[in-house]
Amino acid sequence: MTDPDHSKHKPAPAPSFWKSRVGATLIVFLAIAAVLLGFEHRLHIFTGNGLIVALLLGSIVMHFFMHGGHGGGGHGGKHGGDKS
Repeated sequence: MTDPDHSKHKPAPAPSFWKSRVGATLIVFLAIAAVLLGFEHRLHIFTGNGLIVALLLGSIVMHFFMHGGHGGGGHGGKHGGDKS
């Protein structure tokens, strides 16, 4: 006889990509690539270019001034919206 309740026969969920053999290989490859890139470009990383740092910090500061923090802004979502 067949079982009419098919919910008991669910297939096992597929394992996460990052826990698979391909995912682990990709993580190791990316880690080795990051170390090699860091070694080859260590002069640029540690001495850096002040202009790039100033641009990045300026964009972060400008982001906060333009939004006025994330509490306001009136974008019409739960936190803002029509106040009339």
